Amino acid sequence: MQTSTYLYETNLVSMFKSYKSIAELLKAFPDQETVLNYLEHMKWNGVVVSPFDASSTVYSSGNHKYKCRNSNKYFNVLTGTIFENTKIPLQTWFLAMYLIATHKRGISSYQLAEDLSITQKTSWFLLSRIRYCMDHGTFNVKFDGIVEMDEAYIGGKNKNRHKDKKKSGGEGGADKQPVLGMLQNEVSETIYRSHKYFPDVAVKEKIVEQHAILKMEVVDNTKGETILPVFREKVEKGSTVVTDEYNVYKNLNNEYGHKVVYHRLENYVTSDGYTSNRVEGAWGILKKVWGTTYAGRVTNEHLHRYCREIEYRFNTRHLDAKDKINLLLTGTNKRLRYKDLIHK
Repeated sequence: MQTSTYLYETNLVSMFKSYKSIAELLKAFPDQETVLNYLEHMKWNGVVVSPFDASSTVYSSGNHKYKCRNSNKYFNVLTGTIFENTKIPLQTWFLAMYLIATHKRGISSYQLAEDLSITQKTSWFLLSRIRYCMDHGTFNVKFDGIVEMDEAYIGGKNKNRHKDKKKSGGEGGADKQPVLGMLQNEVSETIYRSHKYFPDVAVKEKIVEQHAILKMEVVDNTKGETILPVFREKVEKGSTVVTDEYNVYKNLNNEYGHKVVYHRLENYVTSDGYTSNRVEGAWGILKKVWGTTYAGRVTNEHLHRYCREIEYRFNTRHLDAKDKINLLLTGTNKRLRYKDLIHK
């Protein structure tokens, strides 16, 4: 059967409903077939496209398998995604996505393994692939407007490390891993409108035009030659940059509107209302997750993936659970093999 204009006959009504709990998620996706139908609808919306040749005619082979005429290869909706060749039921994948996207402090591989009745090794690989998808193109935009910038040092103390993992050299948190944080401020407008039930009463309402976006980049050190190129790559020239008094940031004055908050003087908001409190608050979230959920077991090699996780939850905080997962699913069209994850 030719499927270039193939329309799915399955009833997707229940899957389009919002879900606010695991029980509702399982009700929306009761079996593997339902999940496959949903993924096909999201990816192709009725017109199947070959991952090997987008211009090719596609034929249905039944049981959610298709054949690309030009390449003579078979494929399904999982081909070329993080789900390809997975032995884990897709329902389990959806449960893991729900838990990692909605839990404010995430979930450890040990806890997830227990919740889903899988091994810890499998759980860690599954979570790593989900974090890989959280590096989402929607948030990989060049910042503008008002951008807060700060650096932090993440990790345990050097004296507590095994001798073959000790670090040496550097400034500030020499035995920890430096991370550069950037936060594009929210753009909003406050309006006054009539009360819903009392027309004579005016109420204040905030209209958000653009939600704040967080970006964290793991860096080798916090020297100017390291962090400033990263910042220039991520932020449009002419933007207003808010930082603390770290002297490296003085080099931004010629390219950006630079506002300095002098923390050593116990000043946290400038006279004209600028602050870096929001990006500093993100460090509190990261450090709590590091010290509680993951019990300090995150290695520097994988720290960037955990930063992507924190970013994703922050950047989707205004979305409901279903929208968070749907956005995550649009980022699954890339693969992360185990050997690449562990560099073997």
